[in-house]
Order: sequence, then C-alpha cells, then structure tokens
Amino acid sequence: MPDTAIPCVLTIAGSDSGGGAGIQADLKTFTALRVFGMAAITSVTAQNTVGVTGVHDLPPEFVAEQIDDVARDIGVDAAKTGMLSSAAIVEAVADSVARNSITRLVVDPVMVAKSGDPLLQESARQAMRKRILPLAWLVTPNVPEAEVLAGVRITGPQQVEQAARNIHRLGARYVLLKGGHMEGENAVDYLYDGQTIQTFSAPRIATRNTHGTGCTYSAAIAAYLARGCAIAEAVQRAKAYLTGAIQHSFPLGAGHGPLNHFWRTDA
Repeated sequence: MPDTAIPCVLTIAGSDSGGGAGIQADLKTFTALRVFGMAAITSVTAQNTVGVTGVHDLPPEFVAEQIDDVARDIGVDAAKTGMLSSAAIVEAVADSVARNSITRLVVDPVMVAKSGDPLLQESARQAMRKRILPLAWLVTPNVPEAEVLAGVRITGPQQVEQAARNIHRLGARYVLLKGGHMEGENAVDYLYDGQTIQTFSAPRIATRNTHGTGCTYSAAIAAYLARGCAIAEAVQRAKAYLTGAIQHSFPLGAGHGPLNHFWRTDA
C-alpha cells in the first residue's frame, strides 16, 4: 500500500437517496473525522425519512470490482460493511475482502431500515454468518440483529453476554452489542472480546431524528481504527461523536430525520 498522509477508509454499503444513512452517512462521518473516505456501492435505494420504496442491487461482480480497484491502488486502512442485501453480494464482498487482505473490517449487519423496511434477504443471513463474520474485526449488531445472529431473546443486560458469546463464536474478533433498543435513561453498549465485557454509556436522547445512527456509529469506529486507535478507544470516541450528532440532529422530513454529522470535526 502506498504511503499516505491520511488514513483511508472504505465503506461497502448501500446508497440512501435521502442522505441520512448508508454510504452518504458513512462518507460524511469519514470527512468529519478526518479520514479519506471511499465507497463500494452494493445497492441503490429509493427512500426518505418515512420509508424505503425501492431497492436495486448492483451485480455482485461489480461490487467486488469496486473493492478490488480501491484496494489495489489507494489501499484500505480500515473498512466497514453496511447493507449487503443478497447472498451473492455477501459472497462477493467476502471474497474481495479476503483477497485484498482487509483486516480491520467493521461489520454492521444491516437487516432492517429505521422505518422497519427489510434490507436483508433471508438467504443472505446465513451467508453473512458463514462468510462475513469470520472476517470481521468487529461486528456491531443492535438488539434485534443480535437476536437473529445469536438465536437468543434479549430482554435486558442479563441476556447480553450470552448473545455476545454466541455471535463471537461465529468468528468475529470483537462484538459490540448496541443497547439502544433497550429501556433505561442511558443507552449502554457492550463490547465483548471473547473473555470480558466492557460497557459504554451515554444519555438517551429523546428525538425522532435517528436515521442512520448504526451506519454513523460503525463508520466512526472504522475511522478511529484507521487512525490507530485500539478497539476500546475507537468505540468510546465513536460513541461520543454519535451522541453529539444525535443531539444536534436535523428535524427534516415527516419521519426519522438525519443526524448532524458535522456538529464537530476532528482536528
């Protein structure tokens, strides 16, 4: 990989025409956190703050070609995946990530949009378990996604460790189980390294403007990993950035509005 003065981070995800999630959120996050952002688009969606009205998957071989071209020429210090809607796309991404030796891979197992619309075909779930998670440096499921991946019903912190263990056995080096769907004054996330759990807490913010929170969080973690942070520091700094982006979010549209990715830009 050529020497560069700026860390290079790749997002492998879908496009959100509303600009709040997907590659749009990722690239805004990369810019705010002072890394060079690159994108391999997996799917193009027609959506807004209310819902998703259409999804067009790109050919799997073209998704892989985007990753290959970026990795060969520019280099990838860290990467993240978002919407990988079909088993064929999952397979193509896994092959390209392995082929290009992309090690700091943050996997956001996107299954459902904020509006509730499904973004992951049933056939892709098994492919994700078998092909993508074993390549992951970190996987970042929310509670509903963790329940699917772990096969455990999560009603509170007592089930978190079992779910994290089950997901860790699928091959990811670290598991960050996000607690935003659980009740409580604070939003608590749980980082599992195969032995111990570390918690990260922030005040829960009462707002509808939460479109793209998962994308933004995983993108921020990838950015901080590319900048040389250890996993716990990357999660801590990413959560602080995300919390501020929610606090300063925009009341746009009739549904779940977007975050303010430029509430702060890192020096």
